[in-house]
Amino acid sequence: MGKTEKYDHMKVIGEYAGGYKKLITLGRCLAGISAIMTLIPYYELWKIIRTAVNGENTNQIKTYAFISVGLIIGALLVYIAALLCTHIAAFRVQANMRSSLMRRIITLPLGVFDEDGTGKIRRIVNDSTAATETFIAHTLADKTVAAVTPVGLLVLVFAFNPVMGLICMIPAVIGFCCLMKMMGKGMQEKMKEYQDALENMSSEATEYVRGVPVVKTFGQTVHSFKRFKECIDGYCKWATDYTLMLRFPMAGFMTCINAVFAFIVIAAFWVTGDGIANADILNIMYYIIITPLITIALTKIAYSGESEMNLIDALKRAEKIMDIEPLNESRTAVNPSGNEIELKNVTYRYKDAVRDAVKNVSLTIKPGEHVAFVGPSGSGKTTLAELMVRFFDVTGGSILIGGVDVKDISSAKLMEKVSFVFQDSRLIKKSIFENVRMAKPDASEAQVLEALKKAQCMDIIEKLPDGIHTVIGEKGTYLSGGEQQRITIARAVLKDAPILILDEATAFADPDNEAKVQAAFEELSKNKTLIMIAHRLSTVMNADRIFVMEGGKCVESGNHEELISKNGLYKKMFDEYTKAAMWKVGA
Repeated sequence: MGKTEKYDHMKVIGEYAGGYKKLITLGRCLAGISAIMTLIPYYELWKIIRTAVNGENTNQIKTYAFISVGLIIGALLVYIAALLCTHIAAFRVQANMRSSLMRRIITLPLGVFDEDGTGKIRRIVNDSTAATETFIAHTLADKTVAAVTPVGLLVLVFAFNPVMGLICMIPAVIGFCCLMKMMGKGMQEKMKEYQDALENMSSEATEYVRGVPVVKTFGQTVHSFKRFKECIDGYCKWATDYTLMLRFPMAGFMTCINAVFAFIVIAAFWVTGDGIANADILNIMYYIIITPLITIALTKIAYSGESEMNLIDALKRAEKIMDIEPLNESRTAVNPSGNEIELKNVTYRYKDAVRDAVKNVSLTIKPGEHVAFVGPSGSGKTTLAELMVRFFDVTGGSILIGGVDVKDISSAKLMEKVSFVFQDSRLIKKSIFENVRMAKPDASEAQVLEALKKAQCMDIIEKLPDGIHTVIGEKGTYLSGGEQQRITIARAVLKDAPILILDEATAFADPDNEAKVQAAFEELSKNKTLIMIAHRLSTVMNADRIFVMEGGKCVESGNHEELISKNGLYKKMFDEYTKAAMWKVGA
């Protein structure tokens, strides 16, 4: 139960457990022994009842009681030992899973994080490993107990009065059938749908929370975030349909497991007939005590089955990350002979997309040339820049740097060639010094300070309590978007790569920060091949060449004056931008 065809989740767990796999087996064996030890006291209890009903030697009752108590204490200690084994193995499996996932994530193309989102990947790493740890540490032992207990119960139920035992087992059998109905073939798919719904709501909730200032400012409600609202409505519909689907099996299951005592009454009338003997009283009292175990056993089976399906879904989600292939590294890596960038009929389509994001783009960027990509949103500007530095591989055509296809350049060498400054800059929770030095781990403090000066960051450093050694995000120390952008530029300055890509790098800067960011860019771009992606056309007017993108194609190219004279898309965009920039209240 809980397994889907052709998927052995215990084999997957065993691979992550390594040498600790034996502890899992030992833990399950100890849990089984504990279950048997828990059942034996019920036989001793029967002997106590028999002795009391028949008026036999009551001194033996004390012996039976001590044996029962000893077995119960022993069963508890054995079960604790079982949990100790499974917990140790669970922690090792979780650690190995997380290590394996993070090692794989490090090798993945950077484009994967744009397509799938870091939040989704983080949730898989955290939740999948946590579900696996919980299953091994707790559910495996309970599952073993749930498997052993019914076998022992059958012996206890039929050993003393087979007829009464058979009648008492009727609700258990019906309840088990209802349980199997609920845990049918479609249940694993339902569990996947449930996790997908939670994943989507989590992702959209993050976006909604980020937009709360906008929502409150304009007096909007959750309905203004259509995708988030659709996720909530979709989950609500799924939960309702799922509940309605299980209402009859669940009602039957709950009715049966709680109707055991009613069948004991029926069994008592059936067995005793016209008269009642001491043996009948003994059996009736015994079955009143033991039959609740049937309810407990069925409940454990239900919960262990649900937990097992959660585990399978979690392992499959983790495997999806492990199945993402890293970009192929050429065995004979070639070093580029220069910094010229050439695109030959480049085409790329994102996974699950219905059209190409970039289609048959051919262009050349000379060493030291400053170029810009402009165009409407979704025209392929950022995609083209990311393809140049192999965030993902092209689906058609080729990209050459220094006359060498980027596929034949090692990742380390390619990263040495390029620096990035994105519109949404991120700093990790470390000091300014460590954040900047990520670009060059062996850089000295003096080199980092020089990079910060060139990036116009000294006004930021002066107001921080510990200067460049101030930890971002600690003790209420935070930077604005424009300030974070300048720290990121300092990182690029320190790296000093010959090719620089700026993706909407001034998008979140206020006027004061923008002026300083522009000054930092001027210093950063000296003697470098510069590729700018911008919506603010005023920032690209001085570029050597401007490539105008539309619908994934390069429709125009030239400098500012040439493109204005062509009276094409660029001219239209520039006129609209100028009107927007000159707009005034009340004009």
